[in-house]
Amino acid sequence: QVQLVESGGGLVQAGGSLRLSCAASGRTFSNYAMGWFRRAAGKEREFVAYISSSGSTIYYSDSVKGRFTISRDNAKNTVYLQMNSLKLEDTAVYYCASDVRGKGYEFRGFGSWGQGTQVTVSS
Repeated sequence: QVQLVESGGGLVQAGGSLRLSCAASGRTFSNYAMGWFRRAAGKEREFVAYISSSGSTIYYSDSVKGRFTISRDNAKNTVYLQMNSLKLEDTAVYYCASDVRGKGYEFRGFGSWGQGTQVTVSS
C-alpha cells in the first residue's frame, strides 16, 4: 500500500485554474493506476479522472472533460490534476486514490486514499 498526500487546493474565482498534486510514499507507486475523486458538500463522492500505471490510458468524467488534465510522474511518485476554467460546481474536497479500477465507466479506488484537499470556486 502507498500513502497519499494531496496538496494544491484553495480558493479560486470562477474561470481560474488550480493544480492539485498527490504525493505517494512507497516504491510501488508506478505499479498502480491512480485516480482523482471529489465530494461536494451534501453529495456522494464522484469520480473525476483516471490514469493508468504507465500514464498511457486516461479517462475523465463528463463534467470535467476538456477542462481538467490528469498526469503522473512516476520518478517523483506524484500524480497531478490540472484544473482549468473552474466552475462553481467544481467546489469540493478532492481526493486521490491508488489502485483505481474501472468497470465500464464506473471507477473505484481499491487501494489507499489521501486525506483530501479543499477546492472552493467563488463567483
